[in-house]
Amino acid sequence: MTKYKKDFLKEFLKSRKRIGSISPSSKFLTKKMLEGIDFDNNRVIVEYGAGTGVFTRKIVSKMAQGTKLFVFELHEPFCKKLEEEFRDQPNVIIICDSAVNVLKYLQRENETHADSIISSLPFANFQTKLTIRILKASDRILVKDGTFIQYQYSLNVKRLLSKIFDLKSVEFVPINIPPAFIYICKKKQVSF
Repeated sequence: MTKYKKDFLKEFLKSRKRIGSISPSSKFLTKKMLEGIDFDNNRVIVEYGAGTGVFTRKIVSKMAQGTKLFVFELHEPFCKKLEEEFRDQPNVIIICDSAVNVLKYLQRENETHADSIISSLPFANFQTKLTIRILKASDRILVKDGTFIQYQYSLNVKRLLSKIFDLKSVEFVPINIPPAFIYICKKKQVSF
């Protein structure tokens, strides 16, 4: 078992409500989550629920020079480890706060919108009101053709996502512990 997996399991046992899984995301889930992102043309990327940084590391390795990555992680031990790992990368902003406050942190860096949001938040563990607030805050900051990608271990959040975003597809990744569903969403286009 790798150090990241051991750390993850230890923190899961301490904070089951905040951490949605017993194991970090697999390389198969990571690849599938990020394959729809146009890294060459994304100036601002937001990640929710970074955990031990499985997606974060891959995003950093793919993003274009000058791109800013805002990484939200509410669990303090994970947040501190992420701050330490990425402290020498000024374009990676680690935030130990709720994704509800995403706009505030973008504005601190003179940004108002994100091109893509990648979310690992365990919505099944959240109250519906909090989930809705996070999804609405995400919709508010997405650019016109922005992408919101979320994974979950069930289809329970599908209805909520469809109300706020244009749900393009749901993909199943069986090679993950546990198996996961990926929701690929776009910002809804307003017609007059």
